[in-house]
Amino acid sequence: MLDRSWKSVALGAAFVMGSAVAGSAATLDTVKSKGFVQCGASTGLAGFSEPDDAGNWKGLDADYCRAIAAAVFGDATKVKYTPLTAKERFTALQSGEVDVLIRNTTWTMSRDTSMGMIFAGVNYYDGQGFIVKKSVGVSSAKELNGATACVQTGTTTELNLSDYFKTNGMEYQPVVVEKDDEAIAAYEAGRCDVYTTDASGLYASRLKFANPDDHVVLPEIISKEPLGPVVRQGDEQWLNIVKWTHNAMLAAEELGVTQANVDEMKATENPDIKRLLGADGTFGESLGLSNDWAYNIVKQVGNYGEVFDRNVGTGSPLNIERGLNALWTDGGLQYAPPIR
Repeated sequence: MLDRSWKSVALGAAFVMGSAVAGSAATLDTVKSKGFVQCGASTGLAGFSEPDDAGNWKGLDADYCRAIAAAVFGDATKVKYTPLTAKERFTALQSGEVDVLIRNTTWTMSRDTSMGMIFAGVNYYDGQGFIVKKSVGVSSAKELNGATACVQTGTTTELNLSDYFKTNGMEYQPVVVEKDDEAIAAYEAGRCDVYTTDASGLYASRLKFANPDDHVVLPEIISKEPLGPVVRQGDEQWLNIVKWTHNAMLAAEELGVTQANVDEMKATENPDIKRLLGADGTFGESLGLSNDWAYNIVKQVGNYGEVFDRNVGTGSPLNIERGLNALWTDGGLQYAPPIR
């Protein structure tokens, strides 16, 4: 479900200049005047961003939106969500309909250089995979020659699928749909042999199947999909706020600062923790925020490990291992520059 919208690519060049102008209009001032952060989200992906029965948004990406609100307002509830399809997301960001896009979106070169956008970090390292029914008797993606494949249009997934089959000298028939739920429904209905998207999305989708154990995620990961928050180019202050929200959550986990102990940690003599929580220096002010910006993030939303665990990790129905998303100290890729 990842990522390259044909609509946004077509409109990208036209929006580059306009988005730079929109970005230079000081997003932080606009957000403060509205009283909330408008966050572009998915149309519903378990573990990442989806509303519950009461309309409350939950998930890793949804929590990142709340963390930005906590940093800006000291109140994580001051956020509104705009559900966006893969086709709609970039236009919504470029036009100013949303302040930040946090919607399982892959960081690519073209998106950084030709669409008037810039990525603020990677909040989930992912890769594209395949799911099939066990009854098909396939144990490897290399056995999918001649298969029909359900895939979401306007995504890097669609492009990666073509590249993978071409590289491996295999044929396939795409069944292209616009929304993720439509792809899942088409796969369950037997319109295709295999469904492909980010591996995280496959595990999330399998939970929705009538009989999840009848389906298997194949072992191959065919792409790099670094997912993260996106903002418009031309507003370095807003970029820094979103970037350092992510970094603060990582730093808090590395330093052992949690929702439960953050108040106790405020009294520490550890200089790294003092800078993180605003007891030393004026790092919040340099962002245009209060000096307790990171304290508010951790107190109201949690550190990165807590957010990961409850939404997609071992504390969630998805039960995904940290893997590449572990801290660098644990063999993963998540690494925050120092607050200094």
